[in-house]
Amino acid sequence: MSAMKIKKGDTVKVIAGKDKGKEGKVLSVNVKNSTVLVENINMVTKHSKPSVANQNGGIVSKESPLHISNVMLLSGGKPTRVGFKMDGDKKVRVAKATGTVID
Repeated sequence: MSAMKIKKGDTVKVIAGKDKGKEGKVLSVNVKNSTVLVENINMVTKHSKPSVANQNGGIVSKESPLHISNVMLLSGGKPTRVGFKMDGDKKVRVAKATGTVID
């Protein structure tokens, strides 16, 4: 499996889907399914039964995963594709638009 171009903590812009154009911070990355969970993006409503954590239960709004191809990394406030480059003996991410090192 190749290295993921988007990591937890990155700021991304949604380029496809119902939330197209919105920006948010990546909360988690699922390498196996190639999905990302972005803060306040792709919100869905879930019905939950009362439990110890949620005494009342009811309707809860939470984030749902997006496919990684539907988001672009923001570098300097602009969306950019991501490439890799060897910096000495270390592999680093590089913004294709500007050529700057991301990590």
